[in-house]
Amino acid sequence: MNRETVNAICAALPGAEVSDPWGGGHDAWKVGDKMFASIGAMGLGVSVKTPSIEDAQFLIEMDRAQKAPYFHRSWVLIDWDAVPEDELRDRIRTSYDLIFAKLPKKTRAAISPG
Repeated sequence: MNRETVNAICAALPGAEVSDPWGGGHDAWKVGDKMFASIGAMGLGVSVKTPSIEDAQFLIEMDRAQKAPYFHRSWVLIDWDAVPEDELRDRIRTSYDLIFAKLPKKTRAAISPG
């Protein structure tokens, strides 16, 4: 997999928008102005949020991810060449859902009516 594939997965999520807040070629995917995925300028993989620090640590211990540099301990960096596409899609979707659930009710309704 590559940056383009990950960007396509993220772009398909409701209300997802990409920006480069730090400059230099980073892709920060946000929903309701809150980041759910990030691809660094070097393109080593995608950083995503996990449900907890313990979940992140479990993925790291199982060699499914590594600590995401510069992020909270509940975030992990997934090497897109090291995991199957369906697992990567699931990890991105989980991160998106975690962030979406914490958005204000009005923001959620505007993104996903009904």
